[in-house]
Amino acid sequence: MKLLILAALVSVCAADKIVGGDEAAKDQFPFIVHLDSKTVQAFCDGSIIDEYWIISAAHCYQSGNSNKAVAGDFYLQADDSSTDGSQNRLIEKFIKHGAYNSRTLENDIMLIRLVEPFTMGAFISPIALPTETPPAGTETDISGWGNTLSSGTNYPDELRFVTLPVLSRITCNKPSSYNGEVLESMLCIGDMSGGQDSCQGDSGGPVTLMNSNVLVGIVSWGYGCAQPNYPGIYTDVYHYVESGWITTTMNNN
Repeated sequence: MKLLILAALVSVCAADKIVGGDEAAKDQFPFIVHLDSKTVQAFCDGSIIDEYWIISAAHCYQSGNSNKAVAGDFYLQADDSSTDGSQNRLIEKFIKHGAYNSRTLENDIMLIRLVEPFTMGAFISPIALPTETPPAGTETDISGWGNTLSSGTNYPDELRFVTLPVLSRITCNKPSSYNGEVLESMLCIGDMSGGQDSCQGDSGGPVTLMNSNVLVGIVSWGYGCAQPNYPGIYTDVYHYVESGWITTTMNNN
């Protein structure tokens, strides 16, 4: 499995780097953050919901030796071109979905609360939550700092993105593809012919409606990167908006 699981928390998680994409403009994805650890190598991303809250993938906290670390060992970094630098914030707590399954990657979603808030501006701003699950054919933007090679490794410094369509679960669950492993709470996004995808290092990062700040997916898993018949698999964010898990978790913590 290409558990785009990168070692620990943000700086980005799950399908990991972007294969076959383009370099992003400085203000194109102001909501993306990178997760890093003081003690554990981390390769994951997340998205800013508001000043105190980040949304990411649950498998980011499971990867590497992060289970032995405490929240204070981790911090989030947001690029701030207005200061020609970045804002770093320590993490107060990680809240994984209670029904997260590390084997099937079902409920691969996590909220992160910061000790101190991000300062919002032109280059750091919150993402919007979706009002529906995007239907097949919807074009999306997937961004991250993950591996840019389907074979080999190359982790560039610049943020990259790729634009790919949502595919139907029926298509992705064919015997020649994921054979039923794509569950109702997941999105399948990509090109069945391969060549473009998220990859290691992109895990936990955002999938937005094309040219918008509406979060529809979270980079989760897949078989390899940009391989034919195996597009990327993403957490369907609306599934957790509709169930109330996101707002309830934020309100109770």
